[in-house]
Amino acid sequence: MMSDTIVSLIRGGLNMRVELVTTLKRQATKVLADLRETKEPILITEHGQPSAYLVDVEDYEFMQRRMQILEGIAKGEKAHRDGRMFTHESAKEKLGKWLK
Repeated sequence: MMSDTIVSLIRGGLNMRVELVTTLKRQATKVLADLRETKEPILITEHGQPSAYLVDVEDYEFMQRRMQILEGIAKGEKAHRDGRMFTHESAKEKLGKWLK
């Protein structure tokens, strides 16, 4: 029987492959080959509960880059709210030191 968490993930529109950790242990080569082919994340469960996601390396790296960009935007928005800003000329001068 699937856990309520897994059922809610599936019902919530996150249709993804779900595998038991024992399946991963026994068929790791096949599971990884399928992952490379489909590029779709795989939810690994232990004792009926979500335990980990397997994601393609390129997708993981893309998500990490996206997260860094979003964190940078959030820091910039906070700095703006806090009044920590540079004029265009001041920023250009500071960056000019690094760009030489």
